[in-house]
Parts: sequence; structure tokens; C-alpha cells
Amino acid sequence: MPVTEPLTLGGVVSARRKELELTQKQLAQRVVKEDGASITPQFLNDVERNRRRPSPLVLQRLAEALGWSGDEADRLHFIARTMPPDIDLETVEQKSWAEGIKAFRRK
Repeated sequence: MPVTEPLTLGGVVSARRKELELTQKQLAQRVVKEDGASITPQFLNDVERNRRRPSPLVLQRLAEALGWSGDEADRLHFIARTMPPDIDLETVEQKSWAEGIKAFRRK
């Protein structure tokens, strides 16, 4: 049986970036942080090597820069174990776990 590597945020981001034939610098320039500045290529390198985890908003913008939206972007959040920034956490926390998952999937 072949051994498969675990699915990681860094591995998924790196594979997609390479699929799009982008350098880390090119992709980093397309991802804008909360303060309006782009992320640095070093930060992106750390994400790809699973040394750092971006905020949910930066992760959402990274997904968009990689050409992902909807379910594909949600998949990235799932791998990173974060909630997309458009999910109202207070509403989710007030519901049962099952209802929270349903709310997440509907978004």
C-alpha cells in the first residue's frame, strides 16, 4: 500500500501556487492583509512549510488569489481549522454543534 502524505495547509497552497506557475513573491503581492499591505514572500514561505498559520481573513484572500471561491475556499479553511470570515461565530456558538456544521456548509 502506497504511503500518502497528510493533507496540510502548506502542501495545498504550495501545490496550487505551482500549478498556477506563480512564484512565492508573485502570490504574496496578490494577498492583502487587514492593514492593507501585502503579505511578505517569507510569510508565504512559512505558510507553505506549515510554520505559520494565516488569519481567517488572510486565508480567505489567499484562497481568492489562488483562484478559489465557495467550496474550494471553504476546503482551505477546513484544512487550516479556521472558520471563513463571513461566518458569524456568535451565531454558530449559540447553536448545537450539528446546527453549527450545517450553518458552515450552507455558507
